[in-house]
Amino acid sequence: MFGSGKQKTPRHGNAVETLVGPRAVIRGDVRFSGGLYVEGAIHGKVLADDGSAAVLTIAEDGRIEGEVRAPVVVISGQMMGDVYASERVELAANARVQGNIHYKVVEMAAGATITGRLIHADAPLAQLTGPDQAAGAPAPAPARGKARAEPAEA
Repeated sequence: MFGSGKQKTPRHGNAVETLVGPRAVIRGDVRFSGGLYVEGAIHGKVLADDGSAAVLTIAEDGRIEGEVRAPVVVISGQMMGDVYASERVELAANARVQGNIHYKVVEMAAGATITGRLIHADAPLAQLTGPDQAAGAPAPAPARGKARAEPAEA
């Protein structure tokens, strides 16, 4: 149907309304609604319109370098940047993601790789701590003896 002869109907059932073909390279941000199917490359943010039932699908040979925000994100190709999926993320066996994935529901096939973190949408943000506090160690005791800290001048 679209170039390679393979069926391009996404598993989730939404129709593809916009196709970025295998030889297309887009440099800049992309806003969309409905179904966006990426076989080529996008270098920039990919943002679904607010309130739309948008589905972004990155094909096996597709590549996005930039932030992605959409209700449903299906990745079979390469993604370099953070993913914010307000409903669901699907990672196929060939998916390669370098970035954090913010999700409500995630489906991940064996073989998919993520270099980053999976962050559940309802999870509270963790407090940043120093290296000693991160491991649950108590805070260091103040130094005793002759050495003492002098207040810094502003």
